Amino acid sequence: VESAIKLGLSTDSTLNRENRFARKNYFYPDLPKGYQISQFDLPICEHGRIEIEVEGQPARTIGITRIHMEEDAGKLVHDDREPVSYVDLNRTGTPLLEIVSEPDLRSPAEAAAYLKKLHAIVRWIGICDGNMQEGSFRCDANVSVRKPGAALGTRREIKNLNSFKFMQQAIDYEIRWQIEQIEDGHAIQQATVLFDPDTGETRAMRTKEDAADYRYFPDPDLPPLHISEQWVQEQRELMAELPRTMAARFVADYGLPEYDATTLTQSKAMAGYFEAAAEA
Repeated sequence: VESAIKLGLSTDSTLNRENRFARKNYFYPDLPKGYQISQFDLPICEHGRIEIEVEGQPARTIGITRIHMEEDAGKLVHDDREPVSYVDLNRTGTPLLEIVSEPDLRSPAEAAAYLKKLHAIVRWIGICDGNMQEGSFRCDANVSVRKPGAALGTRREIKNLNSFKFMQQAIDYEIRWQIEQIEDGHAIQQATVLFDPDTGETRAMRTKEDAADYRYFPDPDLPPLHISEQWVQEQRELMAELPRTMAARFVADYGLPEYDATTLTQSKAMAGYFEAAAEA
């Protein structure tokens, strides 16, 4: 809960002082009890934002729909050499934070910039080690295409991407595949897909459900969670100065160009080293 409060404060999100846990019901081998503890109608954080920069383009603000607490499911391991899949339940039940963005990203480069910014924030505030290989920081990418001015297209969700490079490759391939399907007269079906780094292709895993299909209802074992103003204030005081605030201070106090100040605040260790050197 305290990690969620810190992340909410770091992304200018609204913190819901009362939030509730729900049961998300679905049947799949990675979820042996048939439901996942999550949050639905009252998540802990809503309506946040993050500013991203892509080289050669003006800065853009990406909206955050919600940040909610839930438990992790298991992991399916697919081996193409055998006609079976394995279920790894080691991480099942581990608490996590899921960050859902608004459909504001317009390219693989923007998606990578957004993910890198989030990665920097969670490491800076000390709520995640950011290790993508071990799965402590990972991404699902929802991709849809449309003609200019048209409504948003049908999305397909690429699951469990664990590197910035793979994420860009997966989105690139998925965009091309969806455009080819539409130009050939086929409709895009909402689905969950996997990315294969060896082939550079995505492949459908299962059709994707909508919220109604999960039959969310309040978890009968977990009462609503009340967050006091004092609790929020305590977490605010424990947090380190955020990168954007520190960068602005470097510009004001040391006369640095904005580019240099932003570069120095990409890493907490680098920023601390610079300040120590400047004071010396």
